[in-house]
Amino acid sequence: MSQSASTLLIVLVVVLTAPLWIGLAGGLFGLMVGLFGMIFGLLGGLFGLVTGLIGGIFGGIGSLFSWFWGIGSFEVFLLLILIVSVIAIRKPKRTSR
Repeated sequence: MSQSASTLLIVLVVVLTAPLWIGLAGGLFGLMVGLFGMIFGLLGGLFGLVTGLIGGIFGGIGSLFSWFWGIGSFEVFLLLILIVSVIAIRKPKRTSR
């Protein structure tokens, strides 16, 4: 086979298979973008789950306080923030030896 026939055959193969390569490249790009979207979706779902659980806990505590003593959820939230702040500020006493 001569040099020009070999070059012609390579050009013909590239031209005939170009749509296949373009499709594969587009598919791989779409797969990568989809995987990034999946990661962001999972992180958003996890964030929503955690904040929903925290909100449910605070809502349950607030409804119990509201049911027993007639105070609202906002007051319970402030009370819990106050308790957590006092616990965080208190420092344990160290004994010197």
